[in-house]
Amino acid sequence: MKNALFISAALLAALSAPSAFANEQLAQKKNCMSCHTIDQKRVGPPFKDVAAKYAKDKDAVKKLSEKIVKGGSGVWGPVPMPPNQVSPAEAEQLAKWVLSVK
Repeated sequence: MKNALFISAALLAALSAPSAFANEQLAQKKNCMSCHTIDQKRVGPPFKDVAAKYAKDKDAVKKLSEKIVKGGSGVWGPVPMPPNQVSPAEAEQLAKWVLSVK
């Protein structure tokens, strides 16, 4: 019985967790991948570097969501990141995904 409950709980958690692949698809759809990659600098920093920089910041999702929507400059060098055509919910989803990249 305990095994069945454990398996059911694990399955429910897996099914309700957002898929990393789905978030990467959203990043591609919203053209994030035009300037960023997972692990190499392109125009902007690699997502793994962003995740490492904000790993201990409890407000990271909020900060990154705002930057995704509004754009920003000066944090990663002289090239500004333009505002992106995303909803606040999409920006939050993208921020959470970026922070999960290792």
